[in-house]
Amino acid sequence: MKCPQCGHEDDKVIDTRVGRDAESIRRRRECVNCGYRFTTHEIVVRTDAIVVKRDGAREEFNPEKVHSGIRMACWKRPVSEEQIDQMVKNITGEVERIPEREITSHYLGELTMAELQNVDQVAYVRFASVYRRFKDVDQFVQEIQSLAHQDKS
Repeated sequence: MKCPQCGHEDDKVIDTRVGRDAESIRRRRECVNCGYRFTTHEIVVRTDAIVVKRDGAREEFNPEKVHSGIRMACWKRPVSEEQIDQMVKNITGEVERIPEREITSHYLGELTMAELQNVDQVAYVRFASVYRRFKDVDQFVQEIQSLAHQDKS
């Protein structure tokens, strides 16, 4: 595991606990180089799904990448770590349920946006701006107007 502080690749595990959902393990680690302490979460990935990216590249489905994207969208928002974990769990569950072995990044992005929209609309717009590659302010305004229209319905 690479230290987020100094980049050194050697650490020691200080504490290990089962997650609240009993489906993950939380490990407290300490870098042997600089002494920085950090937490990692391990989950079982029960799917062999392959994500087909926009450029045609293929990579294994990685719930940690989904978690990272959601966490960035929720930065400085009133969204708890438990809510983020639940969104990732919902998305992973949906990916596991589909019979196809290959899924598109588009499908994965839409699943993520649906989860975010239910939890925090600002985080949803943040994620959508990156995912849909907004080019200007007008695209932000259109997305926000779309959200406002959905709320009125």
